[in-house]
Amino acid sequence: MSALIKRNFLLYFRNRSGVILSLLGALIPFVLYLIFLRNSMKGHWDASSHATEMLDFWLMSGVLAVAGLTTTLSAFARQVEDRERRVTDDLFITDLGQWGLQLSYLISSLIIGFVMQVLMFAFMLTYFMLADKISFDWGLLPQLALLMLANSILASLLNALLVRFFKSVDSLGRFATVMGAASGFLVGTYMPIGVLPDLAQTIMKLTPFTYMASLFRQVLMKGALAEVFAGKNQLRPEFEKLMGIRLDWQGLLTSQETFYIVGVVILAAALIWGGQNLLLNRRVKARV
Repeated sequence: MSALIKRNFLLYFRNRSGVILSLLGALIPFVLYLIFLRNSMKGHWDASSHATEMLDFWLMSGVLAVAGLTTTLSAFARQVEDRERRVTDDLFITDLGQWGLQLSYLISSLIIGFVMQVLMFAFMLTYFMLADKISFDWGLLPQLALLMLANSILASLLNALLVRFFKSVDSLGRFATVMGAASGFLVGTYMPIGVLPDLAQTIMKLTPFTYMASLFRQVLMKGALAEVFAGKNQLRPEFEKLMGIRLDWQGLLTSQETFYIVGVVILAAALIWGGQNLLLNRRVKARV
């Protein structure tokens, strides 16, 4: 299995244009933020010295949620291509078997998604530290790494369920393009969730990655929020609701409640993925 994981990993990074395209959904909101959104979003918070830092971390959080989704989906292109070229038929008869083969694709996607989030975070943090002179609490790295891992697991499992419906790399590529463009909206990086109509907000709240973006924001923006809202904590809940820092379901969710929701989705996706592989394994054995 390790050989297949290494193979999938290397093939992903050797395709440099594919790597860039897989990050397109994350890069679009980053560029839009720099050109259009940041100055318009500052508003009356501009008087605070920490307003820029707060908004930079808000943007970074959404981008990380998107990066996990789009890069893991791109990583599964190897599975679709192997199926299209009937490479999987040869791999099925090895000692690895159906379970091992599917698990290798899943683990490859998980690792790629995590690595790409780390690289994207390093790039954004370096840029904002140089351009905006923001500060970062390095003690947050363990929490941030845990969230990146959870985001990668979530995205890999959900994308593993989706790619079964694609018979060619071309059709998956078209879907990935649409997903990359839509993902920025779904996690609230193009514009804050609170300014959207109720229907749009409901759709976003039904998207698991909106909750991942919320968790990233609660970790990365914690210090800046404390500084900006020092002495005016009564305004903070409304701002957190507006910006999607905490999601509103008959009251603002706590970070623990948000993490529970993500955990339930991961567990459900893992069970469905396992059930699908069990049925597929039985079909393969029946044909043999």
